[in-house]
Amino acid sequence: MSTAEVSPLTTQVLNSSDGVPGARMALSLHRLDSELVIWTMLSVGTTDEAGRCPGLIRREAFTPGMYKLRFETASYWESRTQTSFYPYVEVVFSISEPEQSWHLALLVTPFSYSTHRSN
Repeated sequence: MSTAEVSPLTTQVLNSSDGVPGARMALSLHRLDSELVIWTMLSVGTTDEAGRCPGLIRREAFTPGMYKLRFETASYWESRTQTSFYPYVEVVFSISEPEQSWHLALLVTPFSYSTHRSN
């Protein structure tokens, strides 16, 4: 996806224990195939220095359904010479109005996480 195209789904990771963006965290976006009941990987990425990962999905590919973002938290904490209780975080969510813009924020510490959706 070119930088001129804006993904209808954006994310940002914030390291709330250190008060910094969750930079260089690997993640992947998946959609549930409701007929086969399996997850299909749509894209992979890494958060930038601001903890954001642009270009997750093109507007035309963003259809109603169930999605998940998988964040590779163990390798992120290892890169910071810390250990983590959660090896990864998966956030599952439903999209019924794909024409809207969706922003999913993930706040992490080595032993907790929280998430919310905003515009």
